Amino acid sequence: MELTNQFEQAVADSKTLAEKPSNEILLQLYALYKQGTTGDVDTDGPSNPFDFVAKAKHNAWEELKGKTKEAAMEEYVALVQKLKG
Repeated sequence: MELTNQFEQAVADSKTLAEKPSNEILLQLYALYKQGTTGDVDTDGPSNPFDFVAKAKHNAWEELKGKTKEAAMEEYVALVQKLKG
């Protein structure tokens, strides 16, 4: 199956997991998704210093800077497969 199709299937599968992943895993999924679909972070961090969720999401994505979209997609697919058990 083509990587893009695998990625899209993993995105769909991530929404139907038996149990909700930890916040750490959710951040990892978010960052890999953004890196796989958009590439390197293209926005400034949140302007509200008390928006901790947005800041964590932005930082997680920023940590993947330089990772190719393909590599991010592959890691996302692998992580969702692992979570599906």
